[in-house]
Amino acid sequence: MVTDLKMVNVHEAKTHLSKLLERAHAGEEIILAKAGKPYARLMPLAPRRRRGGQLPGLVVGPEFFEPLPEEELRAWECG
Repeated sequence: MVTDLKMVNVHEAKTHLSKLLERAHAGEEIILAKAGKPYARLMPLAPRRRRGGQLPGLVVGPEFFEPLPEEELRAWECG
């Protein structure tokens, strides 16, 4: 949890947006203020985790990576 939040006014945020994005990407949480009042929060996104099983049956298992039998390999090479 971030305890030291930095408040930035909208004008400054527009001027330094790329720098603020880099800071947020590095883990800093920045509060954007409008007329001196907190208005929005700029913070890093949580890393997305990939889940398996989205396309069941498409890749059956490790046999997918096994070498092709000689006959099939020759068919691919000779056209």
